Amino acid sequence: MGYVRTRDNVRIFYRLIGKGPTTILFIHPPGMGHITFKQQLPLSKDFRLLYIDLRANGNSEKGSAPINFPIMARDLHDVCNQLDIDKVFICGYSNGASIAMETALRYPNLVEGLLLIGAFSEVNSVLLGSEFLLGIMASKMNMMKPIANVIAYAHSYSKEFKKDMADYMLKTDADTLYQMYVEGLNYNCTKKLQSIACPILLVYGQKDYYVHHYQYKFITRHHNTRVIYVSGAKHQIPTKHSTVLNAITKQFIQKQKQTKGSQSTP
Repeated sequence: MGYVRTRDNVRIFYRLIGKGPTTILFIHPPGMGHITFKQQLPLSKDFRLLYIDLRANGNSEKGSAPINFPIMARDLHDVCNQLDIDKVFICGYSNGASIAMETALRYPNLVEGLLLIGAFSEVNSVLLGSEFLLGIMASKMNMMKPIANVIAYAHSYSKEFKKDMADYMLKTDADTLYQMYVEGLNYNCTKKLQSIACPILLVYGQKDYYVHHYQYKFITRHHNTRVIYVSGAKHQIPTKHSTVLNAITKQFIQKQKQTKGSQSTP
């Protein structure tokens, strides 16, 4: 673990774990930090795992620039560049999936594949929009402890992890969370989906009904999109359905590597 300085001199916290030629970069939702993917550590037996705290989240510095997804995508590129990582598969969760898509659009040579959990290319439903507006209002009122407790409770699989996540979320200030929620509400890459060069795997919880319809925006615009539903799951797949997600991740990467290998064979 350590820090990488971005081109505008902001320190980004990272952990690089595991061995192997293939790296998975994990992108967390606003405020939650890299510990969101603690249950994905078993993947380090087969892959290198690059965990980061996004700019102004967790242990990473904030800097002076306004928080937006293009800057965060640039940060991810800078981290990979300074760690001599030239290719990654990206696993983006919830609003972290939007940052993953922005990264793939801006740095296509970096991204080999996108595994997007609970993803949406825009916010166009009342339920999802209301969730963002609630977060915007609560962060604007500096209600960080209630926000942290609610999110930690929703993602908890143990009392210890619930406390760890709530404490970690409090490392992020209310202004950062506010900016990220506003950016997430306004972000729209639907018309750019066709420009994403790598394969996309969408992973949705079977009971995560309010984001299911977004799959059709991907399928109709991106030629290489697959969809998997996790039985019995709601939104919190990385923490509450980690065994299934880890198996899906491993299979997705291995399949892409095999496909790429067969295409390169004369």
